[in-house]
Amino acid sequence: MEEEYFKGRGAQIKPANPFFQQSYVTEHIEGLDEKFQLPPKTQVFIDHPKNVVNKVTSPDVGMEYSINPYQGCEHGCIYCYARNSHTYWGFSAGLDFETKIVVKENAPQLLESFFLKKNYNPVPIVISGNTDCYQPLERKYKLTRKLLEIFNKYQNPVGIITKNGLIRRDTDLLMDLAKSRLVHVYFSITSLNQKFQKVFEPRTANPKKRLETMEFLSSKGVPCGVMTAPIIPSFNDHELPKLLKSAADAGALSAGYTIVRLNGQNGEIFRDWLEKNYPDRASKVWNQIGHAHGGKVNDSRWGTRIKGEGVFAENVARVFKIFRKKYFGDREMPEYNFSRFRKGGSYQLF
Repeated sequence: MEEEYFKGRGAQIKPANPFFQQSYVTEHIEGLDEKFQLPPKTQVFIDHPKNVVNKVTSPDVGMEYSINPYQGCEHGCIYCYARNSHTYWGFSAGLDFETKIVVKENAPQLLESFFLKKNYNPVPIVISGNTDCYQPLERKYKLTRKLLEIFNKYQNPVGIITKNGLIRRDTDLLMDLAKSRLVHVYFSITSLNQKFQKVFEPRTANPKKRLETMEFLSSKGVPCGVMTAPIIPSFNDHELPKLLKSAADAGALSAGYTIVRLNGQNGEIFRDWLEKNYPDRASKVWNQIGHAHGGKVNDSRWGTRIKGEGVFAENVARVFKIFRKKYFGDREMPEYNFSRFRKGGSYQLF
């Protein structure tokens, strides 16, 4: 029985959930009379959590608070660090992460309750600190749009990170927030090679679409930036100068990057994907990732885990600095305006 490749998905396996004592295995798949695993379809699970705004304790991710209306992400980016969080829900970090999506239906109400707390003072909250808030299911549930309506009502600063052109739908709200310096939008663009991107990030908008959307929002006064992340050795490191130029030409005001790291079960998932799609360079890429993190693909050291170390990481840092200066010059995101916050959501006349 030949192993089937699931097109349109990133991960090709379901690693055992570390919280379960038992799991299905396929050590002797040749002995099975029928397919052990059928092509996965997306399943939706509705949840009503008690809290939805999370305090970010990691000191090197550039945010203090985040809100994620969806758990799991259909985009299926093979390297996604958020995969491991799916195990807390009883799912796998592999195929389950991109096919079993938890929809937090009451997220807008919980955000409003958070703003109404007596002692709350405005802080920037990032939508999509974990999973993309504009993934395909957003077309149906519109939770991100409802969240933006709450941010606009209370005039609280908000950041967004996405890989999807669906954000263009909410231009009206983004423009309103931008007028008061209350929003930053970042597009994650890992490669300009669409053929590679379709294998790497199977259900995301293509790079051209992301750049066009960035250019459109920038033309409407919405401040945009780019995250050229993650940088993966022997895959997209050579694209860094062109990525920065393309984003700058599209109106980006800021740029950042990270070096790929494969935390938790991501190592097993990524290596399986690597060997199935790029067997000719699998060992080389794997070893280079390890060398950029002190010999471990799973680097948990604050700071170092984001930018890496060693010759490869130093070269990436040097190239990024040179071409960011060349194409972005002195551009920068506008500072958030905290004076606009409306306590209780009421409009101030004076």
